[in-house]
Amino acid sequence: MARAGQIARRTFLVGSVAIAGGAAFGVWKLTRPVENPLRPVEGVSLNPFLIIDASGVTLVVGRAEMGQGAQTTLAALLAEELDLAWEAVRLIHGPASAAYHNAALAEMGLPFADYAMTDMQHRLAGAAGTVSRVFGLQITGGSTSIRDGYDSLRLAGASAREALKSVAADRLGVPVADLRTEAGAVLAPDGRRLDYAALAEAAARRPAPQVEPRSPAEWRLLGRSLPRPDMQAKATGAAIYGVDIRLPGMKFATVRMSPRLGGTMRGFDPAPALAMPGVERVIDLRTGIAVVARNTWTAIRAAEAVTIDWGPAPYPETTEAIFARIAEAFDGRRNSRLRNDGDIEEALEGAESVLEVEYRLPFLAHATMEPMTATARFTGDALELWTPNQTPLVQARLAAEAVGLDPDQVTVHTPFLGGGFGRRLEADYSALAARVAREMPDVPVQVTWSREEDMTHDFYRPGVIARMRGVVSAGRATALEARIAAPSVTRQAVVRMTGLPAFGPDTGHVEGAFDQPYAIPNYRVEGYLADLDIPLGFWRSVGHSHNGFIHESFVDELAHAAGRDPMEFRLEAIRPESEIAANVLDQVARMSDWFGERPAGTGRGVAFVWSFGTPVAQVIEVVDEDGRIRIARAWIACDVGRALDPGIVQAQMESGLIFGLSAAVRGEITFADGEVQERNFDDYDALRISAVPRIETRILQVQARLGGVGEPGTPPAAPALANAIFDLTGQRLRTLPLARHVDFVS
Repeated sequence: MARAGQIARRTFLVGSVAIAGGAAFGVWKLTRPVENPLRPVEGVSLNPFLIIDASGVTLVVGRAEMGQGAQTTLAALLAEELDLAWEAVRLIHGPASAAYHNAALAEMGLPFADYAMTDMQHRLAGAAGTVSRVFGLQITGGSTSIRDGYDSLRLAGASAREALKSVAADRLGVPVADLRTEAGAVLAPDGRRLDYAALAEAAARRPAPQVEPRSPAEWRLLGRSLPRPDMQAKATGAAIYGVDIRLPGMKFATVRMSPRLGGTMRGFDPAPALAMPGVERVIDLRTGIAVVARNTWTAIRAAEAVTIDWGPAPYPETTEAIFARIAEAFDGRRNSRLRNDGDIEEALEGAESVLEVEYRLPFLAHATMEPMTATARFTGDALELWTPNQTPLVQARLAAEAVGLDPDQVTVHTPFLGGGFGRRLEADYSALAARVAREMPDVPVQVTWSREEDMTHDFYRPGVIARMRGVVSAGRATALEARIAAPSVTRQAVVRMTGLPAFGPDTGHVEGAFDQPYAIPNYRVEGYLADLDIPLGFWRSVGHSHNGFIHESFVDELAHAAGRDPMEFRLEAIRPESEIAANVLDQVARMSDWFGERPAGTGRGVAFVWSFGTPVAQVIEVVDEDGRIRIARAWIACDVGRALDPGIVQAQMESGLIFGLSAAVRGEITFADGEVQERNFDDYDALRISAVPRIETRILQVQARLGGVGEPGTPPAAPALANAIFDLTGQRLRTLPLARHVDFVS
């Protein structure tokens, strides 16, 4: 595949992207037409996905590439229907436009358990998805990129193919049924050939044919591991990330904001910075400063030199005070009770023994490898942004508000993201870049945060307290009650991204607990929202990330209380609810030889979480090495319904596991004097290569619906590891990070 974005010859504008002049095709099935963002100088355009010109075919996708491989598979969905040679396909990110709205994401807030959804509920979820168009939810997140694009992009490709064949049939005097497509051309039975470029303009004038996409039996590209177009550029250093943007006359800047979350700035002295060679300006941002210099490193050093008088923090000043506020939520009104099977009160009151425990999980940062960065150019009546992001329309709206423009006066370019994990759903860094650029009209300014600013001003995964009660009888769980308290991520994020308040039961708060396929006769899950204003954001796998640990650790405790093998205990509880889930557990048991002999000095733990449409089971093996614990091996089984690119599915499952293990072992954000204490990788570390286990992954394709892959590998990792440590040491760990309690081999 040609390098993404490398396009020449005659051009027209596709929103914010220069594309060679030609025609765009596709089908978009909505109740009302979505405005087409393609604005050709030459040629015509039908919809946002496909451009054909004299130099070939360009596939336009509306989802960001942040290492997850989504753009590769999205492009393959189109290319499959167009009979394109994969190496000839060009790929770019589309502009900020509601035409790229994410319908699948809007479905996720509904209070249904994935594994038990009926056809009627799926139809209701599909109807809810149209809301994303109204609110302009052009979002890369929620493991939805492929699930959202699976139908629409195949239909776009199929429609374009048939439109091209229709024109070719007229020109060649051959029935459409006798024509075929191959390698970017329409071929007649006698060997005559017409390239797509010669047919595109005429085909674009015709009504888009309504045609069903091909069946999987006919696929050439989908279902196999494809070469990713971004990988060669990344391996050779040619890939353009946000920090790599270079424009004529560019200046470089950084910001420094109050280290006390929500704190104010009383005043500052810029003199020490202005005295440094290469420093050009110190800008008052009211809540902090920006320093403009000849390069980023000089700007960061100068920002550190500025003397600033910071005001107090409005939030609780210490970690202990924050968790005391979270605990107070249990005394207030519950927000949700999304599962309430049987009679939990009667089951608990009538039990001879009740297992009652509490779990606590810390706040977590995203810690993307590329810190927050954005480049902005303000001209007075327009703003242009080059910003690695997961939400182009949100970036445009909030950046516009920051400088007094309308969103349609903002152009957003989306380069590669150096990690996202949910952090780049936010637009704070783009808005700050816009404010700095407004102070320097007509000059492009790249604003890059230091690692310390990035860590101090993240939107964190919330701290959580869960109070659990359970009963076992005759070797089975007969009651499980989960009460989960934390501040709400969803309520904060929805307001920031849409400007509208969120209300009602917060599904994300209790996901990973209320929606798991366990047949426990008395089963209740309640959510309690803590009143805290600490900035919170979506973190890879969101509520499943903490509730997966809570729920699967407690299930393990119930298994041991019942005197049962943890795998057998789960299988007996899960199989009546979901044979698909049980099959995943069966597979991971076979892969790990769970029921076989284990060497001395080893422990194994299992965990199962169904999230983002995909059931995932993991087994972790730990080994005692002279009193230190090594995470030695890991096995993953998942059922994604259809593996459109097995290599990408495997990579995402394994990266999700490692991400979850890193957080479980060392991840923790703490507070003192209103300030975040962990400010760089020396005190907020990830697993190094030497500490990563050897991983085996098995991808199943049994369930009927397409599951997500970007996040489901994360939730089972922490509980599987904690359960393995219990198996090895007998020590039950109910708080994270685990390195507080265990000495790990690094």
